[in-house]
Amino acid sequence: MFGITDLAAYIIGTIAVILLPGPNSMYCLTVAGQHGAKAAYRAVAGILLGDSLLILATVLGAGTLLKLYPALFHGIKLAGGLYLAYIGCNLLRGAAKKWHFRPGATAAASGANNPPEPQHIFKRALLLSLTNPKAILFFLSFFVQFVDPAYPHLALSFLALAVILQLVSLLYLNTLVFAGHTLTRAFKRHTKISAAAMAAVGVLFIGFAVKMWTAGL
Repeated sequence: MFGITDLAAYIIGTIAVILLPGPNSMYCLTVAGQHGAKAAYRAVAGILLGDSLLILATVLGAGTLLKLYPALFHGIKLAGGLYLAYIGCNLLRGAAKKWHFRPGATAAASGANNPPEPQHIFKRALLLSLTNPKAILFFLSFFVQFVDPAYPHLALSFLALAVILQLVSLLYLNTLVFAGHTLTRAFKRHTKISAAAMAAVGVLFIGFAVKMWTAGL
């Protein structure tokens, strides 16, 4: 159907890959938990747009280009790792501030327990998606295997696969948004728990960066 060689296997593989913990899902969950659903949906929009751009790049032959020029892939891994490490360090700094925060000192200080919404959430999520090694490897190695090259309308095949992928991803990210939104009130009541959770995610992001730098092609 639509030039897809094994639709059932593709759906199962897509669900498995999306459910694996990755920078995108961790960032979405963190934003939802710290700043609520409204901010988290900006992250969701950035992630979905980034995935769509990666799909488009795959359709236009990015997979062949990266295989012909391995240095380009190494460059993407280096840049993506640096950005993940940057976000991880920022989360660790924010966690340290939260840990030492003492609520109830003054009216102004109590407002610090509700930090302002961070800037550029959409742009950060978009960059995370575009430099996410899981997404890049997925689209360049797994995704194209389910397209029949003999099918006369390959664009339709990629469109069908893309729609399935984005629907699964949207459902999963929505689950993270609601889970994180539920945690928001708990984080406000328990500042040190919130700080510890933020620090754990920061360490996880730095771990993603190290893994990206050390992973082979």
